[in-house]
Amino acid sequence: MKYSLVAAFLALPLALAASLKSVVVTFPKGTPDSVINQAKHSLVASGGVITHEYSLINGFAAEAPASALQTLSTQDAKYKPDIEEDKVVNANGEYAAAF
Repeated sequence: MKYSLVAAFLALPLALAASLKSVVVTFPKGTPDSVINQAKHSLVASGGVITHEYSLINGFAAEAPASALQTLSTQDAKYKPDIEEDKVVNANGEYAAAF
């Protein structure tokens, strides 16, 4: 009994990591910083992690649960984010295997 409980706690982070999607979230030109910051806050509050913040474009990379991404996609009608799976693309435009 004791060992099964310990095993369950050790497996929990792996289960949670498997349920996160790696995405790139970008916003239209002219999106206020407050909208982007609210999106980041809502993803983190839903169990996501911001993995990179971009400075040249309005956006960020994140790992987040699918439910949080669904909420984010409907959060703001005027500044609707574009949410894409984070993939490696080679020079021929083909998708390569993720790390």
